[in-house]
Amino acid sequence: MNAVARIAVVTGAGSGIGRSVALELARAGQDTAASSTVRPKWALALAGRRSESLEETAALIRDVRPDADVLCVPTDVTEPDAVAALFATVRERYGRLDLLFNNAGTFGPGGVRFEDLEFSAWRKVVDTNLNGAFLCAQAAFRQMKEQDPQGGRIINNGSVSAHAPRPDSAPYTATKHALTGLTKSLSLDGRPYSIACGQIDIGNAATEMTGAMQTGVRQANGELAPEPVMDAADVARTVRHMAELPLEANVQFVTVMATNMPFIGRG
Repeated sequence: MNAVARIAVVTGAGSGIGRSVALELARAGQDTAASSTVRPKWALALAGRRSESLEETAALIRDVRPDADVLCVPTDVTEPDAVAALFATVRERYGRLDLLFNNAGTFGPGGVRFEDLEFSAWRKVVDTNLNGAFLCAQAAFRQMKEQDPQGGRIINNGSVSAHAPRPDSAPYTATKHALTGLTKSLSLDGRPYSIACGQIDIGNAATEMTGAMQTGVRQANGELAPEPVMDAADVARTVRHMAELPLEANVQFVTVMATNMPFIGRG
């Protein structure tokens, strides 16, 4: 690898995992003294619905790396025109794209039993988690295919729910299972163009979306129980490792989870 800046789009960058990953990528290029490997610097395009949150992430990035090249692009990933505008802005600013961290997502309504789930609630989760991921991946894929040199990497944010559901989580679980299929298809379809695609399945990272984990969430047996969480920075370091691999290598699937969460075995 060389030290020339690479271009990354991070969706859902205004909080949580997206913010942590953006911060970790910003640190790249600063820690080469102890390593014989030269790490690339990343220019970062931050996408999310709320411009204020994106600017907060950008400010944190500049605290980490004052010379960081950061672009904030308010984007609703459920809107095809908004996604097209995001990638057009990145193309106009940087001329190429090396990484998409396809991260924007929502849990949907909590505690609603399947038989009581409104179609509008189902559709909102599908539009964000699946259709939004498709729109962003398609736009990134097109740009990576057309640019010279060809290629790039797409990392989809899955979930341990892609393997095992929680109670009353049909919209979220269904979309994360579907995302695994999208990851496999992109990995195959990208081969001729040096486009690598992998997926990170995350379990119980401590973010704004998982605050209830430490106080009590419903288990498969109906009981409420607190669950262990892990630092979102541990997820971000894994994404960075995936992102910095040469395109000849790919982490196809990886699970990063709180060690003692009730996922493996029977709890």
